[in-house]
Amino acid sequence: MNKRQSRIFAIVATGIAAVAFVGLTLHSHTRFDELTNAQDITPEVTAGKDVWHKYNCINCHTLFGEGAYYAPDLTKIAQHRGEAYLKAYMRDPSKFYDEQRHRRLMPTQNLSEVEIDNLITFLDWVSKVDNQGWPPRPIMVTGGAVNVAAQGTDKALTQSQDVRPVSPDNDPRALGEHLFRSATPVCTACHSLQPGVQLAGPSMAGMAQRAATTIASPDYAGTATDVEGYIRESIVAPSAHLVPGDMFSAAGVSFMPNTYAEALTEEQVDQLVAFLATMK
Repeated sequence: MNKRQSRIFAIVATGIAAVAFVGLTLHSHTRFDELTNAQDITPEVTAGKDVWHKYNCINCHTLFGEGAYYAPDLTKIAQHRGEAYLKAYMRDPSKFYDEQRHRRLMPTQNLSEVEIDNLITFLDWVSKVDNQGWPPRPIMVTGGAVNVAAQGTDKALTQSQDVRPVSPDNDPRALGEHLFRSATPVCTACHSLQPGVQLAGPSMAGMAQRAATTIASPDYAGTATDVEGYIRESIVAPSAHLVPGDMFSAAGVSFMPNTYAEALTEEQVDQLVAFLATMK
C-alpha cells in the first residue's frame, strides 16, 4: 500500500467510525427515556439527587460505575438492601459496624428524615434504570465481595468448610444453593457463606446450629419447632423472631425482605431450606 492508498484508507476508516459513533449516539438518545424510566422522575427523585450532591456521596461511592471507588457502588443498593435497612443505616451507620473490628469509615451525616426519604427515592429510581448489566464488577461489602457477575452460574460464589457439599444434579439442596445466589432480591447481597463474614445480614455459616439454639431459647418469639421450620419462618416471615441488635431490624421489623413468600413457590422455599439446613 503506497502513501496515497494509506491516506485514503485512513480517511475512509475515520469517516466510517465517525458515522458509526454519531449513529450509535443518536440511537442511544432515542432510548434514554425508556431505559431510565424518565416518567418516574418525580420531584422527590430530583430532590434525592440534590441530597446525593449536597453531601458529596460521589466522593466515596459510584453510580453506574462512575464516581469514587473508595466505597461500594450503589447502583442497585435499593434492591439489595431495601428501604427499612437504608433508612436505619443513613440515620446512624455506626450501629451497623464494630468500630474496632471493621474500622467504620462511613460518617454520620445527620440527614433529616425528608432528606433520607428523598435520597432513598432517588436510589430506588437509579436501581430500576436498565443499565444492561453495567458495571460488571463485584459490589464490595464489609468483610468480602459479592460477585454480581457470577450470579446465576453453577459455580459457588464462596467456599467454606462449614458448607456441606451438595450434588449438582436435581438434589433439592443443590437447587436451593442456586436459588441462594439467584433469587430476587439475591440472598448473597446480604448474607455470606463464610464464617465470620457478616454483611447486612448474618453469615449463613453455622445457620443450622444457631437455629437449634434459638428455638430452645426462652426468648424465641416465633412458632417453629425444628431447625427446618425456623429457617422457613426466617424466609417467609422474617419479623416473626428478631435477632437481637440494631444491625438487623428497626422498630420491630426485620430488614430481611418480606416478599419471598410471594416471589418463591413452596417448592423453591423447600429447596432453600434444604440448602441452608446443611450449614452446620
